[in-house]
Amino acid sequence: MARFPSGVVVVTTRCPDGSPRGFTASSFCSVSLAPPMILVCLANSADSAASFARCDHFAVSVLSPVHRGLAVRFATKGADKFAGGGLRLSPRGLPTVERALSELDCVLHARHPAGDHMVLIGRVTGVRLGEGSPMIYYDRSFRSLT
Repeated sequence: MARFPSGVVVVTTRCPDGSPRGFTASSFCSVSLAPPMILVCLANSADSAASFARCDHFAVSVLSPVHRGLAVRFATKGADKFAGGGLRLSPRGLPTVERALSELDCVLHARHPAGDHMVLIGRVTGVRLGEGSPMIYYDRSFRSLT
């Protein structure tokens, strides 16, 4: 699958105590237009897996090449993902990436185990659009469209 190019997103939620959790993903796609739904996959071994196994809302930020450092931070196990800036709060109070190509507010529709991953399906309840080109993940590294 490393030979299949995909976009890069940061997905965030909040724990019941209010602390934020998040991860970088390249397994993200549209599921339905009516109603609007997306899916994203999270490794069961991820630091934030337990939080996403219980959440009922999450946000997805579609990244551009300027977000490379943030994508690495959110992909690094054990990192303080919410230190270092580059984030803001969505209207629902979830962290999202500043200057993202798009931000999606999602209500959890379904959660499915799939091997060593969890598939989250979200119903999109809000969208904010930015501008720019997408960051691509291909052959185990972040790239730009040329």
